[in-house]
Amino acid sequence: MEWLAIAAVVVILILIIVSNIAVVQQSRAYVIERLGAFQTVWGVGLHFKVPFIDRIARRVSLKEQVLDYPPQPVITKDNVTMQIDTVVYFQITDPKLYAYGVEQPMAAMETLTATTLRNIIGDLELDQTLTSRDVVNTKMRAILDEATDPWGIKVNRVELKNILPPADIQSSMEKQMKAERDRRQAILQAEGQKKSAILIAEGERESAILRADAEKQAAILKAEAEKQAAILRADGEAQAILAVQKATADALALLNEKAPNEQVIKLKSIEAMQKVADGQATKIIIPSEMQGLVGMASGLMEAVKK
Repeated sequence: MEWLAIAAVVVILILIIVSNIAVVQQSRAYVIERLGAFQTVWGVGLHFKVPFIDRIARRVSLKEQVLDYPPQPVITKDNVTMQIDTVVYFQITDPKLYAYGVEQPMAAMETLTATTLRNIIGDLELDQTLTSRDVVNTKMRAILDEATDPWGIKVNRVELKNILPPADIQSSMEKQMKAERDRRQAILQAEGQKKSAILIAEGERESAILRADAEKQAAILKAEAEKQAAILRADGEAQAILAVQKATADALALLNEKAPNEQVIKLKSIEAMQKVADGQATKIIIPSEMQGLVGMASGLMEAVKK
């Protein structure tokens, strides 16, 4: 029986020792109290608490946590009631303050978030609320982070998840947005037509310039061709005149070589007079020394004809 009692005591001691050994996991912390007073904070690793004297007051997660609150009714500066739901990202940085700073920290966070949101939105009008989410987020994060410092909580981000205005205002906003889209579409169409007209006009102008250049080039080429033709005709006429003058000069040279007598010269003079008579002159003056010779030549020609 004594051995059984000893064995039972040993088992009980082992169970007590094992139950007072704690292993703290990564990203977690344990707040330890001794006889009801704060003793220490256990970090990651193996720890042993004094039996019946120490106790784990709170197990705290050091990871970043998310609180997604249901939609809260808020009133804007222009007396429009809307529903806004908020998401808060926070992290516990001081387990001791978190354990002893406030009763029910999560409920306190929710209440603080709702009141802060109402205060900020109350200073904004509807249009500002819808277009200033970043401003609201920044202000809420700064206010919540400062207010939760005594609780050992750091607020990292605050996001307005959704903003729901009243149904009639939402309908009016949709109509306004549709009108704005129609206006932008009309402006885009007008700009497109304007650009198209400008391109067409520029194309016609370029075409007219090209046609004018082509006509100018054609006129220049035609003038050059006429000039060349005139030059060639003038050269031909000059060559013909030179040929006639050369033939006349050759004939005179031949006559001079043959030493013509007075009768031959007079016959040539008569031939020249005949050519003159073929012209348009109505009166011909014949030198006196040629009159007898002309008469004799006329007689001879009459005799030949008979």
